[in-house]
Amino acid sequence: MKLFAGLGNPGAKYAANRHNIGFMALDRIAADHGFGPWRKAYQGLVAEGRLGAERVILLKPETFMNLSGQSVQAAMTFYKIPPADLVVFHDELDLAPGKLKVKMGGGHAGHNGLRSIHAHIGEAYGRIRLGIGHPGHKDAVAAYVLHDFAKADQDWLDLLLTGLSEGAPALAGADAAKFQNAVALRTNPPRSSTSAQSAPLGPRLPPGPKAEPTAQPLAPAEPDKTPMQRLMDKFR
Repeated sequence: MKLFAGLGNPGAKYAANRHNIGFMALDRIAADHGFGPWRKAYQGLVAEGRLGAERVILLKPETFMNLSGQSVQAAMTFYKIPPADLVVFHDELDLAPGKLKVKMGGGHAGHNGLRSIHAHIGEAYGRIRLGIGHPGHKDAVAAYVLHDFAKADQDWLDLLLTGLSEGAPALAGADAAKFQNAVALRTNPPRSSTSAQSAPLGPRLPPGPKAEPTAQPLAPAEPDKTPMQRLMDKFR
């Protein structure tokens, strides 16, 4: 059994925020893979289903971002899930929009949701870092993450969420490479050849008769010159 936890803040006010991309990822997985309805449990919302051969619990903590660890720990305790079988989906300022990285263990890099989870269960769990870009200055970060995605972001966001959903069975099966490949096929599809194709040739015809060379008109013959005239021509 695996626990997928998406990080965000509860309520319609925050639903489309950049900070809520973890919630968005779980919503897409649940919808695409026929998970059961969301229900309240473990200080959050829970949906259960299967991804490939694995039974998976989806969890969206409703404790607000800074207390995410309370909800995650409660679900892990009930289902007896070890940290190695937890995967957390969260926004990542240090990745370009639409980029993704898989990480196992390590620090929380100042992310308040991860900081809370670290405090409750330690750091030995998996993370799916979902790039949202950086506003450019640390003083602008709070307003940036708590602001809705712009209209210009919708195309890459939808492709990223689609790739996450398509790769989710591989992630549940602990095949990180296959998971990342599924996402990359959506976010960075192979480019089709742009080289011009040769036009199809018509039926080959038998060679026709060779054209005879066109006769060139001959220059008029010069009248015979005397030896003295020819000698004088040389000195002209």
